[in-house]
Amino acid sequence: MKPTPAADLDNFRAIADAIATLFFPHAEVVLHDVRTQKIDHIANNLSKRAVGDDAALEDMLSGEVDERNIGPYEKLNWDGQKIRSVSTVLRNAKGTPIAVLCLNLNISMFESAKQALDLFLSASKLIPQPDALFRDDWQERINTFLHSWLRQRQLGLNLLTREHKRELVEALHTEGAFKGKSAANYVANVLNMGRATVYKHLKEIKA
Repeated sequence: MKPTPAADLDNFRAIADAIATLFFPHAEVVLHDVRTQKIDHIANNLSKRAVGDDAALEDMLSGEVDERNIGPYEKLNWDGQKIRSVSTVLRNAKGTPIAVLCLNLNISMFESAKQALDLFLSASKLIPQPDALFRDDWQERINTFLHSWLRQRQLGLNLLTREHKRELVEALHTEGAFKGKSAANYVANVLNMGRATVYKHLKEIKA
């Protein structure tokens, strides 16, 4: 016989549904009724449990319960996928525990994605830049100097004022950045400046 839902847990059921909807399809939220020691509500069922099943909370709630949030902790789902969980003890106005809300997040997909990214970004197969190809890589030297200059001033490319850009062109000139062919055009594109403006600044510097 299906148990009659406790009216005082209705708000918690709505919260469970909202969390499961936000993290769908990766999260299951289970509401356990401490008083009946039964599962009261399941949102986005991933564990194949059912409302009315034993909650198995005796160990968690034996004696005084001081903790409000328990976890996160990991467990294994029926299909072998890894679950990360947090359990929250819910109390009534008198401070008596009446329910436990368990959030179960399936992290297997995230772990697989992390492994794929780690493999893709692994530096183990990288070799040093071949000298024959990159002996005169003025673009990389400009990039390296540019971002070092920005970091020292805690600036971003999209935050540069006209004065910043003029200072940067001057600094690049001092570093010899404009010796490379098309370097002025490259700097103009990177800094989102007109080529004429770059040449104007260079002319002023040389003067």
